[in-house]
Amino acid sequence: MPTPNPKSQASALRIGGLQPLTTLDYPDHLACVVFCQGCAWHCRYCHNPDLTHRGTEPGVPWHDVTDLLQRRQGLLQAVVFSGGEATLQPALPAAMQAVRERGFKVGLHTAGIRPGSLSRVLPYCDWVGMDVKALEEDCQLITGVRGSGRANWTSLELLLASGVEYECRTTVHWGLFDLQQVQRLGERLAGVGVRRFVVQLARAGRMLDMGLGHSATPPEVQRVWQYLGQLFERFEVREA
Repeated sequence: MPTPNPKSQASALRIGGLQPLTTLDYPDHLACVVFCQGCAWHCRYCHNPDLTHRGTEPGVPWHDVTDLLQRRQGLLQAVVFSGGEATLQPALPAAMQAVRERGFKVGLHTAGIRPGSLSRVLPYCDWVGMDVKALEEDCQLITGVRGSGRANWTSLELLLASGVEYECRTTVHWGLFDLQQVQRLGERLAGVGVRRFVVQLARAGRMLDMGLGHSATPPEVQRVWQYLGQLFERFEVREA
């Protein structure tokens, strides 16, 4: 039986958007971002709500990605697959392999919605941005999906065991978190061996659940940031 062609399989990837150049989505690398269409969770603060549904209309064709990589050869260092949730797409391993064959590193943004799906793509990844939603017992409040906490934290365990370079990040909306929850989350992450942690402050302008609105930052937040900075090799607060 002939070996499947990763280039032809990659063309089945459903793409909702393409960012030609970023310095933020893969640490210390110039990269482009492929936004994969569709997600099984409904995170209330999601700032890419257009990418949550699977979509019925054709999106960005795969050849737009390969054309971009051809034009940016020698400038871009990496391709980041984001979403939505990229790991839900069967074509993702082939797309990652096709990118690697062109000499680019592969980055992945994921929440580990299905641990088995994450496992099948980790061998193709050079770096992963792992979206830890909350403490395992609190994840359903964020995602609206029962069992999401177990999936999220099982995927984190798989990532840490894989040896792939990573960054863990948690998006914080102060209508869904308080300072004690953020501190306990940091402590638990440090306890399982996480070394790099980023808190992303949710954008109030565009969210899946616009009813969340804007929530005031707690006055003692700097104390918590300083405490978390002591727990991790690398800790950062940034805008989502």
